[in-house]
Amino acid sequence: MSAFVYRHGVLHAEACAVPDLVRQFGTPLYVYSKQALVEQYQRYQDALGDYDGHICYAVKANSNLRVLAVLAEAGAGFDIVSGGELERVLRAGGKADRIVFSGVGKQKDEIARALAVGIHCFNVESYPELELINAVASELRLVAPVSLRVNPNVDAGTHPYISTGLKANKFGVPIEQADAFYARAADLAHINVVGVDCHIGSQLTDIAPLAESLDSVLALVDRLAEQGIQLRHVDMGGGLGISYQDHETAPDIEGYIDFLKQRLASRGLALVLEPGRSIVGDAGIFVTEVALLKEGEEKNFAVVDGAMNDLLRPALYGAWQRVQPVVPRTEPDAGELKHWDIVGPICETGDFLAKDRALNLQPKDLLAVMQSGAYGFVMASNYNTRPRAAEVMVDGDKVHLVRRRETLDDLLALEEGLH
Repeated sequence: MSAFVYRHGVLHAEACAVPDLVRQFGTPLYVYSKQALVEQYQRYQDALGDYDGHICYAVKANSNLRVLAVLAEAGAGFDIVSGGELERVLRAGGKADRIVFSGVGKQKDEIARALAVGIHCFNVESYPELELINAVASELRLVAPVSLRVNPNVDAGTHPYISTGLKANKFGVPIEQADAFYARAADLAHINVVGVDCHIGSQLTDIAPLAESLDSVLALVDRLAEQGIQLRHVDMGGGLGISYQDHETAPDIEGYIDFLKQRLASRGLALVLEPGRSIVGDAGIFVTEVALLKEGEEKNFAVVDGAMNDLLRPALYGAWQRVQPVVPRTEPDAGELKHWDIVGPICETGDFLAKDRALNLQPKDLLAVMQSGAYGFVMASNYNTRPRAAEVMVDGDKVHLVRRRETLDDLLALEEGLH
């Protein structure tokens, strides 16, 4: 059940009326639902059940400390891609031994810190990275647990920018080279090979490419076992999508995990998953106010106070997200329905949140960009010297400010002029 519903003609976040949140915190504004966050994570955990493994939330989807703390309290592990994300997880109460460290460009200090706190494993992406991890572990007199990220050359059928499993992508090692890679890793004194990792892309609404990838991964596992290299877990990454549009159907989480468990159980392999968008995407909205309406011969533009610096996905990917009025007009004040491009004030033609949406709008109206919990604030910038939006989390009828709105002084504090 959605946490964002209309009650008495007003959009609510759980039991909180969105206009009340705007009056208290202003716009643009990110609003998260604790209920939606916990319920969606719990679907993964319940489906995993008592099977050996970890559900490691992908921090890059939304790294707000309170979001991480809610998930840590629920028992989640975490998938990180930087030293900064590691520190966020630790400060939010996440357990180090439930952290997997992904990403192609891990730095020496990040590796050392991850080893010192005792993370679950590194997902290794290249020979140079493997050698670096071994060298850092040697200096610290530790042994690094590693899992090789293999690239199965499977087309995820998603946007090219979020497809990661093809040979043309920067991620992972071609699966044809994996046997030699594992042989090298097994010979290194400060490396402990514990698993294999595979992540082919994001916003997947069809699990067929994942099943195809798993076949390749399990064939590799069997070959390695014959060579005396026994893996302990398979990490199938994340990538499960959500239903941004009516024609999109979100994958069956429970059915997918049951399928994975059935395939892995006979080999005694634990399961690691790294869901991000499918946990937090539906748990957030982005609220913006209409500043002015600009009607033209070919296009009508609704200029809002939110922009591409606040919510980048539409400009970056051409991503489609549902836009809803916070207080829809009804008869007799329904007015005229027109098609609008929802655009921001940034000096870029690509600054838009939505295009060609049929809406009845007036200045000062509030709009909610739905399903903004993932890759929303976390991708925000200060382009055009725009302070970033505030973030709040609702819990029933309670609301908590989880990141205050930036000020101009915040933006300028780290800069120094010429003297």
